[in-house]
Amino acid sequence: MSKLYRARYALQLQVRCAALLPYGLTMSATARSPVLPYLFACVLGVFAIAGFWYGLGQPVILPDAATPTHKLQCASYTPFDKDQSPFDQPFVPRVERMDADLALLATRFECLRTYSQTGLEQLPELARKHGLKLMMGAWVSSNAQATAEEVKALIASANANPDVVTSVIVGNEALLRKEVTAPQLVKLINQVKSQIKQPVTYADVWEFWLQHPEIAPAVDYLTIHLLPYWEDDPAGIDQAVKHVAQIRQVFGNKFAPKDILIGETGWPSEGRQRETALPSRVNEAKFIRGFVNQAEQNGWKYNLIEAFDQPWKRGSEGAVGGYWGLFDADRQDKGILAGPVSNLPHWPVWLGLGVALFLSTLVVGGRARSTRSALLLPALGAIAGCSVVAWAELASVTSRYAGEWLWAGILLGLNLIVLTHGALALGQKDGWRERLFNVLERRAGWWLAAAGFAGAVMMLGLVFEPRYRSFPSATLLLPALVYLLRPVRGPRRELGLLAFIIGAGIPIQLYREGLDNQQAWGWALVCVLMVAALWRSLRIR
Repeated sequence: MSKLYRARYALQLQVRCAALLPYGLTMSATARSPVLPYLFACVLGVFAIAGFWYGLGQPVILPDAATPTHKLQCASYTPFDKDQSPFDQPFVPRVERMDADLALLATRFECLRTYSQTGLEQLPELARKHGLKLMMGAWVSSNAQATAEEVKALIASANANPDVVTSVIVGNEALLRKEVTAPQLVKLINQVKSQIKQPVTYADVWEFWLQHPEIAPAVDYLTIHLLPYWEDDPAGIDQAVKHVAQIRQVFGNKFAPKDILIGETGWPSEGRQRETALPSRVNEAKFIRGFVNQAEQNGWKYNLIEAFDQPWKRGSEGAVGGYWGLFDADRQDKGILAGPVSNLPHWPVWLGLGVALFLSTLVVGGRARSTRSALLLPALGAIAGCSVVAWAELASVTSRYAGEWLWAGILLGLNLIVLTHGALALGQKDGWRERLFNVLERRAGWWLAAAGFAGAVMMLGLVFEPRYRSFPSATLLLPALVYLLRPVRGPRRELGLLAFIIGAGIPIQLYREGLDNQQAWGWALVCVLMVAALWRSLRIR
């Protein structure tokens, strides 16, 4: 399970809690709040929250891929710290960070693969220090001058460090990006081959080798990228290793006797689901450990992507782009290669926040008005302790820049307002509770409209530009349930338009995502609840 996928499990738990909410937000008051049903519901609510967060974070035991006595072949390495990117002008490498990185990676790998010469001038010396070999790359782009400088630096480094640089890679996915032509690439490869002694190759997604077989005679071996998550027809985790093996077999047969290096393969630990391909730490560990076992049984040469999470990649690839690392951006072990692995290692923190929100709901609601209210108030708190906190956790993963953090904060604030409104509706209203309830009640239609507007905006994004967008199911669940069961008066034309946009988007996004995408189904279910809430409020005159 990934952090983004948790909406499905939140829905399962919260729908059970919501079963306690049949039309309960409008029940009449009684003289006293029944104690025993209230205590029972409170205990049940705490157990529900604890079960939800523990279920997400419980460790999974898998066979190890790396041990202190068994190192893996190679991993992709870039010199960027978590606050750096290749777009920094100027980029200033941190030698101390690189030194510490290589010291860590040397405990697990025999070699590293690089993609550019920029900022890596001291890498061969550091690799020698830590007993690592290098597959060094030159970045080939449409900028002829920059490419020439990269190639020149690659040749110089390879000749100066023959004991460390075992092979060189002239270009990475340049054909995929359509920045050079195949003849231009062959010319560069031959230029490098004529000036160094190490083997020379080019790296690209496997389909582009099949589209441009004329490059194969120029290289000493083929470097292919096999990323089942990013395939046009994504492979789920149960089929991912088998898919890699099938493609590797095709290339081994087609391009024999040239050797094949699987230059990139891996699985993301966070991000949106693509059809059946679900990112998560457990799935990343399953793929990496399963792949390494098969590669070593078959004698394949391979390079894993990548050593460390790269937050800067989220800008171009969405949340999933920043989480392909075997270690996180703080250089902490994610448990991918060995030992128990958890999808949510810090689950006790989120559990604590969930319980705190649950208790806050009880405090705000005060004394329940009836037996039914005594059951419903803790149920409301339990739903909030899962869904609202899940949204906060999701936002911490997916938010990339100030605008997205602001959007996440606004939606979190809206959820807290709706939670307060719902809690006050269930409790005895006196003193400050009555005054606050009256303020919220007068604007209740606008809270619903705001939730509907957020749902419409996110639905349009998932319909028209879904590739890098997450499924924000957790952020709309609480408003949808509260205002479905307690309709409020609001701006009719606006509510009708929002209901239409969200409703019309449901079948379209399911069609685009595929019926096997459970995250898409979770979002569709929440949207159905939101449309129903908007529709019920439209009927109030």
